[in-house]
Amino acid sequence: MLHLHMRYWQRLLVLMILSQSGCTGKSVTPTSAPQEQAATSGPGLFRDMTDDSGLSAVFRNGEDADRYSILEVMGGGCAAIDYDGDGLLDLFFPCGGYFDGPDKKQICGTAPKLFRNLGGFQFRDVTAEVGLTALADGQPWFYSHGAAACDYDRDGRTDLLMTGYGRVALWHNESDGAGGRRFREVTKEAGLLGPHFWATTAAWGDLDGDGLPDLYVCHYLDWSNENDPTCPGYRTNIVRDVCPPRQFNSRPHLLYRNRGNGTFENATATSGIRADRPDGKYGKGLGCLIADLDGDGKPEIYVCNDGEDNFLYLNRSVPGKLKFEERGLELGIARDSAGMANGSMGVDVGDVDGTGRPAIWVTNYENEFHALYHLRSGKGMFFDYASQRYGLTAIGSRFVGFGTAFVDADLDGWEDIVIANGHVVRHSPTNSIRQRPILFRNVPLGDRRQFTDVAIEGGPFFAEPRVGRGVVVADLDNDGRPDLVYCHINETARVLKNESLRDNHWLGVELAGQDRRDPTGAKLSLVVGQRTLVRLLAGGRSYLSSSDPRRLFGLATNQQVGRLTVEWPSGTPRKEWWDSLPIDRYHTLLQGSGRAVE
Repeated sequence: MLHLHMRYWQRLLVLMILSQSGCTGKSVTPTSAPQEQAATSGPGLFRDMTDDSGLSAVFRNGEDADRYSILEVMGGGCAAIDYDGDGLLDLFFPCGGYFDGPDKKQICGTAPKLFRNLGGFQFRDVTAEVGLTALADGQPWFYSHGAAACDYDRDGRTDLLMTGYGRVALWHNESDGAGGRRFREVTKEAGLLGPHFWATTAAWGDLDGDGLPDLYVCHYLDWSNENDPTCPGYRTNIVRDVCPPRQFNSRPHLLYRNRGNGTFENATATSGIRADRPDGKYGKGLGCLIADLDGDGKPEIYVCNDGEDNFLYLNRSVPGKLKFEERGLELGIARDSAGMANGSMGVDVGDVDGTGRPAIWVTNYENEFHALYHLRSGKGMFFDYASQRYGLTAIGSRFVGFGTAFVDADLDGWEDIVIANGHVVRHSPTNSIRQRPILFRNVPLGDRRQFTDVAIEGGPFFAEPRVGRGVVVADLDNDGRPDLVYCHINETARVLKNESLRDNHWLGVELAGQDRRDPTGAKLSLVVGQRTLVRLLAGGRSYLSSSDPRRLFGLATNQQVGRLTVEWPSGTPRKEWWDSLPIDRYHTLLQGSGRAVE
């Protein structure tokens, strides 16, 4: 454990230096900054609707067995999915697992749950009636973590992938023969049953431009019942606590190419993804993002690793062949401003300052600032570490951040940020395992933008500490105001209704690729008054979760919009535009048709 304590004090020294001078000579809030704001009991931007909604999803981690296993700390996410095609987003939850047997060495899974959206923030548990009660061939449930939704076979129905310890499960969305829908597990026949060890976040996206969504699966550590060391607590009077990830080796991530016939080819070894490395540096993967970051029309893969360099895989693929080049360290997006790899978990991409250049946002471990990597202007590709410049270090470094997302909470046209926080060790010497969530508002500061923590304006939910993990952004009532779903460990997931003022207008867009081609990687640019709002359609995002596939543009008080330009990742045409779309409603844009369907 000596190297772990040295790492702690090394980080603390770096943060003390930053707090005095900062990277640009400006002061930074030190790590001892208080993390709590005054509680609020009045209304805010978001109202917690859970208690009267019928939603009852709980992620169980099995800590009652006192195994102190690192498996217990990862938590779970959620997928927003319109499984029945009624226009309302339903919610799917992996529910974790537990330890059983006389020696508590049997790793068991808890069945997932699917809740149908009935409208008006009312949900009904439909898990049994849609066939999500058992895996194929009577296989037992596995300890689950993540959920990723995608129409992988382009039949017009959204399918589900669930990740977890030892394997993944792919469910195909099918007709039940009576006008309803059912899910059938097809993991084995699709070629996805092995060789998974510990799958965390998965991300879908058409990576080779053939219109079919391919699949990247992050893998974490080599922890097992046979590799389960006993680690002392961080307090002198604590005999045992959860082991840190540095105690374990990483496991290779996996990349699958979609063959188009319902099956997948494991393309990891030939794609340039890190595999079969003699140093074993595969990356302890937790978060993943698929988006076009360099503007060449091909989506890149960005991977958040826990305590190791984050990866940026530049896309060199051609139709039918996946090929990537890892250049994260060279392009400034692998480490923090002190040159240190962080414990990275959640991720998203957005336009933070109206320049149209993508910024990658990453949540990190305690004693590390969360990272904002902003694409530098000019020729070439390089990311600046911009957390301090945008005020994102002001909350200090006591939080352990997981799920996160860019979200224009008040529809003013500027993307805000939400974060789910919660520690991973049970007995931290400096922090509680339960931490409040964060709501950053994107506000003007002179001639630039700044993020400020406005949790007190978010509503009572943002004042309550929890063990947070996954976060989903989804407009659950189709009113144009993005709602939130927060997932917690050993506590009911919470659904939050956005109740921001209705003075601001909006425009919602769903992209429909030609012949149902996967639109992940598309770029949308909307002219609103004197501004151009840019949004990227990304796969993955957040942590262990899958958000609303539609893109929302906040219009502030503008009552009309100009041209909306879509740059498609594949299909014909590759660039298309629509003028003066009616506002305060959703439009489905059909590639190549010139039509927008409300």
